[in-house]
Amino acid sequence: MMLENNQHYQLDILGEPYERTILELKEDYEGPVVATLVHKKNAEKTKKAVLYVHGYIDYFFQTEMAEQFTIHGYDFYALDLRKYGRSYRSHQSLFGVRDLQEYDEEITKALHIIGDEGHDTIVMCGHSTGGLILTYYAIRHPQHPLIKALWLNSPFYDFNVDPLTKKMGIPFASWLAGIFPHLKLPNGLNKYYARSLHSDHAGEWNFDLQWKPLDFPYSSIQFIKAVHRVHQVLASGPKVTIPTLVMYSSQSKNPKDWNEEVTKSDLVLDVKSIEYQAHKLKGDVTTMSIQDGLHDLVLSSPAVRRSVYSRLFAWLQEKGI
Repeated sequence: MMLENNQHYQLDILGEPYERTILELKEDYEGPVVATLVHKKNAEKTKKAVLYVHGYIDYFFQTEMAEQFTIHGYDFYALDLRKYGRSYRSHQSLFGVRDLQEYDEEITKALHIIGDEGHDTIVMCGHSTGGLILTYYAIRHPQHPLIKALWLNSPFYDFNVDPLTKKMGIPFASWLAGIFPHLKLPNGLNKYYARSLHSDHAGEWNFDLQWKPLDFPYSSIQFIKAVHRVHQVLASGPKVTIPTLVMYSSQSKNPKDWNEEVTKSDLVLDVKSIEYQAHKLKGDVTTMSIQDGLHDLVLSSPAVRRSVYSRLFAWLQEKGI
């Protein structure tokens, strides 16, 4: 299939009916850069669409979520951001970024393509770091003609660290990034999270372990700095001009040994911090706690997923979107 801007869709790695197109981007400090737009059409023609952005150490593979959106009348699109998943190239630092505004280019291009394909209503959906990125984008593009709503699945609104590290360690690391830009720091991610998801371990999902590894213990100090900058923007209480739904688990845990809480908790972020920061946003913002949800709510147990989708689509219907 050829797009109006002379790009081509081809069959995606997920197989039919998923297709993808490569977005050629400007070269950056590591060389050539691309992003990937994945698409699943609704069975019937619709002017409504979804644009999904994944989290950190992640890529799009959540096909059940895509199916739910198409069932409810939306065309579904997902971005694999530069240096993630389908968009990663061997000369790049995996997941590397210096400023979250770098992602503006592919988000803007994706929105343009979706509009060109006959849509006038777009719901932007982001998980974890993707939720932070899309919140930041929406704040800075308050009059975008296509973006009508924002759904945030456990957005990365704050670092899940102790108060001293949050107050002093993170700002110091952000400053240090200017002196040692290639430094990597321990990220403290719980080793059980990815294992609780993958079908080869304790989960029900099959994903590429090169693109979403079970262990990724160190993060670039540049990533920490980039995220910290946007957290400071959120702390100032910015306005979002579109209806916004922020969902998160009912509890956060960081177990040292495997137990049942692994499959019923957010092991990555502090849900109380997500809720606190969400309430600082000005505008039509709704928060929802999801009982027994995982960090990626749409990868939770079947009963929890049903609750997520039921409440999400009821909210969209209430907002007339």
